[in-house]
Amino acid sequence: MGKPDSMTDTALPAEIAALSFEDALRELEQIVQQLERGQVRLDEAVTAYERGSHLKRHCERRLAEARTKVEKIMVSADGTAAGTAPFDPV
Repeated sequence: MGKPDSMTDTALPAEIAALSFEDALRELEQIVQQLERGQVRLDEAVTAYERGSHLKRHCERRLAEARTKVEKIMVSADGTAAGTAPFDPV
């Protein structure tokens, strides 16, 4: 049996799962900047990369949840919810 796919592996550290999208994204950006500068030791870089991977997955899930909610809501001209429609970001 191989390594689980990142989208199907549901286990996230509880501390990451509890973060808001904005907080997780902010921390992920900090990790990326830190790794790009290359000023961390190898073991610290590996740990940061692993955490960043969890943060990325968390952000992706939060975006998917939001997208699903938007797809389910279609607002009519008078402002009331009128049904469902696919989400079109354009």
